[in-house]
Amino acid sequence: MIALKLTETKKFMNQLLCTETFDHFLLAEAAIVKDATFTINGRITPSFYQKEELLENGLAECGILPYAKLRPICYQIIRGTHTPVRFKFIFTLSPENMANTLAKSSSGCTAHDVTGIFLNLTFQNGALTLTTGISYAVFPADHTLDREWDRLIRLFLDRYGISYKEL
Repeated sequence: MIALKLTETKKFMNQLLCTETFDHFLLAEAAIVKDATFTINGRITPSFYQKEELLENGLAECGILPYAKLRPICYQIIRGTHTPVRFKFIFTLSPENMANTLAKSSSGCTAHDVTGIFLNLTFQNGALTLTTGISYAVFPADHTLDREWDRLIRLFLDRYGISYKEL
């Protein structure tokens, strides 16, 4: 697990809310505190969709909505003249991206060993922080997967020009 301070808040917020940079992540949960607290549970409500819609949109396997579907809602809540008091976004990988990450890591972990690979964004007291995490179903013998996830996040941030410093 790593903790990074994102150093260009305004630029980052534009990328988060107005571009497709994070759209391939699933948004497990978001909490945005402004004049009221807004909570978004990213879990799919199956009865909202026709079975065919879930399959066509690749949502049948995930159980959580892609950030791309929730980004406009997050933007509407956050935008305005006042900066939020705080917020937290919990992103996770889709089953397909988790499988790719597991394969790249050469850790020996399988999809049955890992219940989630996470990216957490927190804004509080004027600071924007990113942390990584992995939820294991079993106790890992080593932390190869953790190191690979941390490496991939740094590459992702660098690729999109997101400035950070280690905490």
